[in-house]
Amino acid sequence: MLNKIKQFLSWPLRHKWWSLLIIICVALGFVIFGGTTKNAGKKGEFVTVDVTRGDLEQVVSATGEIMPLNTVSVGSQVSGTIEEIYADYNSQVKQGDILLKIEPSVLKSSVTEAGAALDSAKSQRNLAKSDYVRDKSLYAEGFIARAEMEKSQSQYEQAEAAVIRAQSQYDKAVTNLGYATITSPVDGTVISRKVDKGQTVAASFQTPDLFEIAEDLTKMQIETAVSEADIGMIKQGQSVTFTVDAYSGDKFQGIVRQIRLSPTTSSNVVVYTVVIDVDNSDLRLMPGMTAFVTIIVNRAEDAWKAQNSAFLLRSFENVAPEASGISTSDHLAVLRDKKIVIIPYKKGLVTATETEIISNKVQSGDKIIVGRIGQESSARKSTRRNNGPMGGRPM
Repeated sequence: MLNKIKQFLSWPLRHKWWSLLIIICVALGFVIFGGTTKNAGKKGEFVTVDVTRGDLEQVVSATGEIMPLNTVSVGSQVSGTIEEIYADYNSQVKQGDILLKIEPSVLKSSVTEAGAALDSAKSQRNLAKSDYVRDKSLYAEGFIARAEMEKSQSQYEQAEAAVIRAQSQYDKAVTNLGYATITSPVDGTVISRKVDKGQTVAASFQTPDLFEIAEDLTKMQIETAVSEADIGMIKQGQSVTFTVDAYSGDKFQGIVRQIRLSPTTSSNVVVYTVVIDVDNSDLRLMPGMTAFVTIIVNRAEDAWKAQNSAFLLRSFENVAPEASGISTSDHLAVLRDKKIVIIPYKKGLVTATETEIISNKVQSGDKIIVGRIGQESSARKSTRRNNGPMGGRPM
C-alpha cells in the first residue's frame, strides 16, 4: 500500500507539464463555475421594478395625408379647343386672373345667330303691335268684329313672348362666349394642370376639370382614420405631433379640429375621419405627403411612475406574509432601505409601457416588489389552478 502511495506522489514530479496543465484546468473550472454560482441571484431574493419620476403621455397613433385646407377644381362649361394657357403648375394666381382661353369662333357665331334672331323677333313684335293698336281702334268705332281684334291681340302677345325667348337665347350665347375665358375663382396656388394647349375639351355631359387650385398652402390639414376603439378618447382641441418621411428628424405640431360623424368600414374595422389643422407658414409641407400622427389624449407631468410589469403581483403571501390579507389592487409592496414597506396607491394615467402611481407615500429610490427569484408567480399559479393539472379545464 505504501509503495502505491509513493508511486502516485512521484508521478507529478516525473510529469511536470501534465501536472501544470491539470492545475490550470481545475483553476479555470473553479473561476467559471464558482463565479457564476456566486454572482447568481439566490433563491428567495426579490425581483423589483424601479419607481421613477417623469412625464407620461397617453397617445393614439394613426396615419393620414396632408392636404390643403381648401382646394378648388376649375372646369369649363363650354366645349372647344384650348387656344392659350396662362397658368402652370405652382403658379400664384389672384381671383379673376385668366387661366386659359378656349378658341371662340364657334361661340361668336352663336352670338351672331342669336342676335339676328332677336332682331327678327323684335321686328315681328313691332308689326304685331301696330296691327293690334289699329284693330283695337277700329273695334272701338265698330268697324270690325271683336274676334278680329282679339286675334290681333293674341298675335301681338305671341310676338312679345318670342322677343323674350330670343333675348334669352342671345344672353345665353353671350354668356357662353364669356366662358371661353377661364378665370381663377380664388386666390391661391395652381397644384394641378390637367390640359395642354390645342387639346379639345367637351362639356356635353359633365364639366371637365382643367385646374386644381389650393386656396392657401400656409394652412394645411391632415385627414386621418381612427378606429372605433380609440375614437372615444379623441376630442376637439387636442394637441397632435406628427412626422413625415421628407423631414424624418423633425416633429410638426397640429390641433384636432373636427371628428366627422360619417364612419367607414375597412376590413371589418369601423373607422372615423379626424381632421387636424396644421400651420405651414414655412411651406415645408407639401400636398400628398403621408403624416405619421400621434394624438396626445392625456398627459401627466412630473409624476411617480413604473413599468406596467410592476403591477402584476396578485398576492402579498409569498412576498410579505404579514400583509397577506391586504389587497394588491390598491397597495404596493416596495423595497426601501432593504426593508419591505406596504403603501397605499391609486393608478393614474396608463400608457402602453408605464403606469402613473398616485400616492403620497412613495419616496425616491423605492423599488416595487413583484416576486421572488426562483419562485413561481401567483398569476401563473392561478392560471394552473383554473386550467387544471394537465393544462386543460377541470372536468
